[in-house]
Amino acid sequence: MSEESRAMRAPNALRRPNKFIAYMRKYWFVYMLVLPGLVFMLVFDYGPMYGILLAFKDYSPRLGVWGSPWAGLSHFREMLVDPNFIRAFKNTVLINLYNLAFGFTFNVFLALMINELKIKKVKPVVQTCVYLPYFLSWVIFAGLVQVFLEYPSSADIGGVVNQVIAALGGQPVDFLKNPAMFRTILVITNIIKTAGYSTIVYLAAISGIDPALYESAAIDGANRKDMLLHITIPRILPSVMIMLILQLASLFISNFDQVYNLYNNYVLSTGDVLSTYIYRISLGGSGTNFELSTAMNLVLNTMGLIVVLGANKFVEKLDVQGIF
Repeated sequence: MSEESRAMRAPNALRRPNKFIAYMRKYWFVYMLVLPGLVFMLVFDYGPMYGILLAFKDYSPRLGVWGSPWAGLSHFREMLVDPNFIRAFKNTVLINLYNLAFGFTFNVFLALMINELKIKKVKPVVQTCVYLPYFLSWVIFAGLVQVFLEYPSSADIGGVVNQVIAALGGQPVDFLKNPAMFRTILVITNIIKTAGYSTIVYLAAISGIDPALYESAAIDGANRKDMLLHITIPRILPSVMIMLILQLASLFISNFDQVYNLYNNYVLSTGDVLSTYIYRISLGGSGTNFELSTAMNLVLNTMGLIVVLGANKFVEKLDVQGIF
C-alpha cells in the first residue's frame, strides 16, 4: 500500500470515532432512558436462561446446575410417555383454541359495536362496564365466579345462577365440579375478564382512521354497514393481525392464575392444563421434578416461537404488516 493511500485513509479512520462520539453526546439522554429497561431485561430475562440446562441434567441441589450430571434427552422421552402431560397438553390447546375462536372474535366485534354507539351518555357507561373486570386480579374475579355459580347446600341457597335456574323450575347444577362444563366456564370468564383490554387496543386503532374517509363515503351514499365493512375493518386489520399473532404465541401456554383459582380435583380430566401440571410436579405439593418441568417449558416455548414465526409469515403474505 502506497504512502499516499494510507494518508487518505487516516482521516476517515479518525472521522468515524469522532462521528460516533458526537452522536452519543447528542442523544446520551435517550440511551440513559433505555438503560434501566435494558439492564432489567438482561438480568431477569436473559440471565436465568442458563437454567435451561436442567432439561438435560439429573439435577442435584448439592452439585448445582453446572455440576449435576448430564442426562441427555431422557427427560424429554419421559415427557412424551407421561399420560398426565398428554392430557394437560390436550386441554391447554383446546382451551386456547376456544379462546381464539370465541374470545378473539368477540373482542373485535365488541370494539366495533362500541365504536358505533353514538349516544354520548351511553357509550362511557358501556366502556366502563367492559373495562372494569380487567383491573380485578384473577383471585378476586375467580371468587366472584364461585359465588355466582355456587351449588346450593343445606346451609346455603346457592349462587345467583342456580337461584335463577330453581326459580324457573329447573334443577341446580354444580358447575365447578362438572368436567363437561369447565372448559366453557374458563372461556366465558376469560372473555369477560380480558375483553376490556382488547377493545382499548382496537378502539385506539379506530380513532386513528381519517374522518375524511367516512365523510367521503357518506357523500357517495354509503350507509353505516358499508363504512364498517369497507373502511373501519380494513383500517384496523393490522392491529387485529398483531393481536392474533400475540395470542397464537400463547397457544401452548395457559392462564395459570385463572385455572388455578377455579379448578379442583373433580375437573382435572378437562381442566388440568400445562401450567398447573408443571406447577404440581415442580413446586406444588411434594413435586420437585425440576428437570422434567424445564424440559416441558423448553419444548412448549419453542413450539410457541415456531407458531409465531409461521403466523407472521402468513400475515405478510396477506399484505398485512406483522410484528416484525
